[in-house]
Amino acid sequence: MTNKIEKWEELSREIAFQKYSRKIEKVMYKMPDGKESDFYLKKEGPATGILALTRDQQVILVKQFRPGPNEILNELPGGYVDANETPEQAAERELLEETGYKGKAKLVATAYDCAYSTMNRYCVVVTDCEKVAEQNLEKNEFAEVVLMPLSEFRELLKSGKNTDIEVGYIGLDYLNLL
Repeated sequence: MTNKIEKWEELSREIAFQKYSRKIEKVMYKMPDGKESDFYLKKEGPATGILALTRDQQVILVKQFRPGPNEILNELPGGYVDANETPEQAAERELLEETGYKGKAKLVATAYDCAYSTMNRYCVVVTDCEKVAEQNLEKNEFAEVVLMPLSEFRELLKSGKNTDIEVGYIGLDYLNLL
């Protein structure tokens, strides 16, 4: 066996489960030692994670229940990128729908969701946000808008009690606010 890391050979791929815009795929790989092994991957399209700040440097968050952690979390807004959208356009749309805020969007980075997901998460910073509308949530979304001071937001990131933590850190770094 060699110590050189190489891409594994994919032997088969099938959909194990599908609902909404998410799929779980069962993928069989031939491993470097010649053995075969199954992996279950989340198959999802690209999405945005948004660090949005008001003109007075409040971070715009969405407070909602999340089934994975089984907790109510103050999260960064975000959502899937539609086929006809740029990441910035998707971020502007999602921010307006989820919070009623609008601002200047800038794509600053792309991150992998996790090692077992196909999703690319576009990290978008939106500055100079102003409230221009009421929330326009989808039928299965229940969320409250929260404005949080930067110092409190940094503590939230450090606590780990959030999703898309990388978006928060990348956005703060881009704005030189770490």
